[in-house]
Amino acid sequence: MKILKYPFWILYRIWFYILVTLPIIILFPILIISIAKEQWYPFFFRLARIWAKFILIGMGFGWKVKRLQKLQKGKSYMLVANHTSMIDIMLMLVTIKKNPFVFVGKKELAKLPLFGFFYKRTCILVDRSSAKSRQAVFLRAQKRLKSGLSICIFPEGLVPDEDVTLADFKDGAFRLAINHKIPIVPITFYDNKKRFSYTLFSGGPGMLRVKIHEFLDTAHLMIEDTKKLNNTSRTIILNELEAEKKSL
Repeated sequence: MKILKYPFWILYRIWFYILVTLPIIILFPILIISIAKEQWYPFFFRLARIWAKFILIGMGFGWKVKRLQKLQKGKSYMLVANHTSMIDIMLMLVTIKKNPFVFVGKKELAKLPLFGFFYKRTCILVDRSSAKSRQAVFLRAQKRLKSGLSICIFPEGLVPDEDVTLADFKDGAFRLAINHKIPIVPITFYDNKKRFSYTLFSGGPGMLRVKIHEFLDTAHLMIEDTKKLNNTSRTIILNELEAEKKSL
C-alpha cells in the first residue's frame, strides 16, 4: 500500500514549492519596497508572517503553541529551536508574533529562485566553513540587536540525519546572547520531522505543535559560561523530544 503514496508525496513536494513562490510573485512590488531600508524591516516581517501562514495552511498544517513564558514586545531575544525541516522557518514565523526577528542561516539558500533574492537581503548569511564569515555574522547580528530586533538561530547548524533526535549545538547563538545580555528562548518543534522532513517520500498534513520553554537569563553570565548555556539549552529541547518519543 505504501507504493500508492509515492505520487502523493511527489505532488505534495511540488505543491510546497508552488506555495513558497506564489505569494512572493504576487507581493513582489510591496516586498521590494519593504526591504529598501533596514528600518522598514518590521513591515517586511509582517509580510513574511503572512507568507508563512499561507504556506502552512496550504500544506494542510495547523499549529498549536504552548507558551511557558511570553515574550515582551519591544525586547530583543535569542530564539533557538531544533531543526529538521524546511517548514521550520515558516513555523518560527507564525510562532513569534510581536517581536520581529532576523534569521541567521546558511548561505546556500540564497541560491533559490525568488526566495533567495529576499533571503539574502533580510537574513544574516553564514558560510560555516569560513571563519571570516562567522565573524561577519556577529557584526551583522550586533547591528540588528542594537536596532531592537531579535535573532533566530537553529544551533544544530546543518539539518541532522533522520535518526538523530538532536545534534550538538554550535556556540555562536549563546556567545552572542551573553555578549548582548539577551535571554535565550528555547523552542521545541515536535512534529516537523514527521510532517515534512528532508526525506522525499514522507510526510503529510496534520498538526504542528510548538513549545516555548522558560527563558534562560544571560544578564549575569560571562563569555566563559557559553558552553554551559549551550548545554542547558540543548538539554531542555532534547529532554522534551525524548519524552515525546517515549509517549508514542
